Amino acid sequence: MKIHPNSTLIMIGDSITEWGRETPIREDTLESSGSGYVHFVHCLIAAADPSLRLQILNMGVGGNTVRDLAARWENDVMAQAPDWLSIMIGINDVWRQFDTAVPKDQQISVEEYSGTLERLIATIRPRLQGLVLMTPYYIEPERTDPMRAMMDRFGEEVRRLAVKFQAEFVDTQAAMDLALREYSPAELAADRVHVNDVGHMILARAFLKAVDYSW
Repeated sequence: MKIHPNSTLIMIGDSITEWGRETPIREDTLESSGSGYVHFVHCLIAAADPSLRLQILNMGVGGNTVRDLAARWENDVMAQAPDWLSIMIGINDVWRQFDTAVPKDQQISVEEYSGTLERLIATIRPRLQGLVLMTPYYIEPERTDPMRAMMDRFGEEVRRLAVKFQAEFVDTQAAMDLALREYSPAELAADRVHVNDVGHMILARAFLKAVDYSW
């Protein structure tokens, strides 16, 4: 695996990352990793390779956009001095463009999203042993659907940043699309975003594949 033994890995994002984690984090325990894909990553590694002794910290916060990430970046990322960092953000940035309750001037464009994320990554990348960038996703097989099309645009910016910063790239949308060959969207997430355990395992599997972990 690309992540070396005794490393600290921070996984940061929105509610998909947070998913039941303890707040504030008291220590690196399975309980503090929540019950979603971060938890599954933690459990799989802890069960198959306990000697790795990885410290995995869940820094997801529900409802976050890239602006929220920027507001807490110093405390939740820089101050923690991780060896590895995984970022999955963007679902709310897109979703709120389709929410009539959110004023236009508060919505986040793809340009703001990409520029903000790039600036944040640039502050931490020289200090990291490794970086994982995960795309946002929308569980909709029809690519011409407006929200799905917008999510794909945001995902392409994540791909671009992964190349620029020599990061491991996780195409979560592609992973969900593969699952949609057998499942209907409702079988993975009632609202096409907040996935069930199967969806979280799909995310965990995609992450582990990106860091060359197998069990």
